Amino acid sequence: MKIVRITPSPEPCQEAGWAASQWHLDDSMTREFVLGLRPLGSLLLLDGLKQPFFKIENHHYMLKGLLGDTSIRVACHRDHEEELEEVRRCVEGQKEC
Repeated sequence: MKIVRITPSPEPCQEAGWAASQWHLDDSMTREFVLGLRPLGSLLLLDGLKQPFFKIENHHYMLKGLLGDTSIRVACHRDHEEELEEVRRCVEGQKEC
């Protein structure tokens, strides 16, 4: 999976010390793709819903999205933005998570 574009998140959270963005992907997210990201943090996967939802939380960042969608919302505490490089490598399959 490749990240083709990153845009500012439509949901502002700067005042809470977090920065958020949408990572637009070159393909739709599958259950297997999301399960592969599980080592990044605690995973909540509600795949029994009509539109399956997931959220991965770590102390310094969070990823959330919908299965079948082509973007992930990524939020990170502004003091730990360097950790997003590892997250990006995992999402793009450049490294095992």
